Amino acid sequence: MSRARNHLRAALFLAAASARGVTTQVAAQRGLSAWPVPQEPSMEYQDAVRMLNTLQTNAGYLEQVKRQRGDPQTQLEAMELYLARSGLQVEDLDRLNIIHVTGTKGKGSTCAFTECILRSYGLKTGFFSSPHLVQVRERIRINGQPISPELFTKYFWRLYHRLEETKDGSCVSMPPYFRFLTLMAFHVFLQEKVDLAVVEVGIGGAYDCTNIIRKPVVCGVSSLGIDHTSLLGDTVEKIAWQKGGIFKQGVPAFTVLQPEGPLAVLRDRAQQISCPLYLCPTLEDLEEGGPPLALGLDGEHQRSNAALALQLAHCWLQRQDHHGAREVKASRPGLLWQLPLAPVFQPTSHMRLGLRNTEWLGRTQVLRRGPLTWYLDGAHTPSSVQACVRWFRQALQGRERPSGGPEVRVLLFNATGDRDPAALLKLLQPCQFDYAVFCPNLTEVSSTGNADQQNFTVTLDQVLLRCLEHQQHWNHLDEEQASPDLWSAPSPEPGGPTSLLLAPHPPHTCSASSLVFSCISHALQWISQGRDPVFQPPTPPKGLLTHPVAHSGASVLHEAAAIHVLVTGSLHLVGGVLKLLEPALSQ
Repeated sequence: MSRARNHLRAALFLAAASARGVTTQVAAQRGLSAWPVPQEPSMEYQDAVRMLNTLQTNAGYLEQVKRQRGDPQTQLEAMELYLARSGLQVEDLDRLNIIHVTGTKGKGSTCAFTECILRSYGLKTGFFSSPHLVQVRERIRINGQPISPELFTKYFWRLYHRLEETKDGSCVSMPPYFRFLTLMAFHVFLQEKVDLAVVEVGIGGAYDCTNIIRKPVVCGVSSLGIDHTSLLGDTVEKIAWQKGGIFKQGVPAFTVLQPEGPLAVLRDRAQQISCPLYLCPTLEDLEEGGPPLALGLDGEHQRSNAALALQLAHCWLQRQDHHGAREVKASRPGLLWQLPLAPVFQPTSHMRLGLRNTEWLGRTQVLRRGPLTWYLDGAHTPSSVQACVRWFRQALQGRERPSGGPEVRVLLFNATGDRDPAALLKLLQPCQFDYAVFCPNLTEVSSTGNADQQNFTVTLDQVLLRCLEHQQHWNHLDEEQASPDLWSAPSPEPGGPTSLLLAPHPPHTCSASSLVFSCISHALQWISQGRDPVFQPPTPPKGLLTHPVAHSGASVLHEAAAIHVLVTGSLHLVGGVLKLLEPALSQ
């Protein structure tokens, strides 16, 4: 596999180099912005993404970082070297007026709120995030929109050729996947002359390649929890130490209320670095004396992210001496948990508009399609899945109930990496799903037609085996939840819908209500039964309904008055579902 990728990389580079007619000596003397833009037919967006995919992808990158994490300074120095070879110095990044954000859950939503607030002031914003849901260009946004395929292609090849031309025997020519995109984002934002850049940390903080940023305007830490334990540590305190690694001397930082242990770690990290760290007041504090704040993102947990975003935006406006900061009358900070409280202020009309207009796909997102309602949330940690469950159940309580038949609840789930699927699935049990469906994060069995969805790090056999393990965990949980009378249905939730709950299965037999499909498309075809007016795939493949559960369940789904589908466990799974349900996102 690696040999084939190297051949592809070499072939594409040689073709591009010969077509450009630019010598190594001339190229090395040029800045990245002066490079010619390849115009050959082969240099289109999908070709750029395929070449990007030949670089090391996320799973391999994690393994590399785990091996190297004993010397984090070496990793950051390597990133600085890549930056220098690309034509920039770390001092150049100071011109981006960066807001640097880390956290375990909610850091992407916090960034989205912050970016939208500052854009509402008429500022030109850059936003670097990960992962992408449908297309990789989503990771690099200007004024809230993914950069165009043409812009992505232009900057990709400029950076790629620059790094190829500046390699020597002492260094690897190309950085891994995420580092490459980080470098590319910096170049895009500088060349497109944004007023500010909101930069989301990839993993952790201290060792993350975004941490070559030396002078951000302000830093933020969203809610902390357990994730990436093999890389960041197996306690929240260890993870907090990693996250606090983005603090910089003299640069204000803000965090939401955390458990006492990790909050103490953040406080100590800030004191060691001489970073002024503030604890955010709640959104209720900021709403006092004014009308409630409307948020563009659903879920009670988003209020904490919005509160942090308001402080980040307010601090940025103040430090940049923007006229918007002068509209804010803030209180003097108090003290809590030995940390100063950030000032309480009345959000301006621009701030309110930004919070209300924030969009962040795949997080507490609802799509209503005829009898189907899709609930999409990329929760993948215990605490974020708990928040997802609260949001899903509250959404069901507030819906209009159909009068013409039963409602069916379906879970579509996958989990990857070092996460504990049994723990996540147990948290989902209170939702009382009629069916649990498991599939890998593959849109189709073969993703060769769309480079954005390609993943070279795993085989189909490996991901299907993981899905079968998820099904076994679910079946075991079903057995534990079964009532003493094996053939009586569980009690519905108080005030819950008329749900067509299948009878629990006898012990040691296959669950009557769980299925595994080989890809997302097949899972959605079975769940929707042709009843989603947008998702209308061709004739289902042979064998899709040969399993007795799939056959009987198809009849149930076809006749249900309403079908509620929760998609969770992985942002990559949510992205694949969105690609199929919202075709416009792929255009």
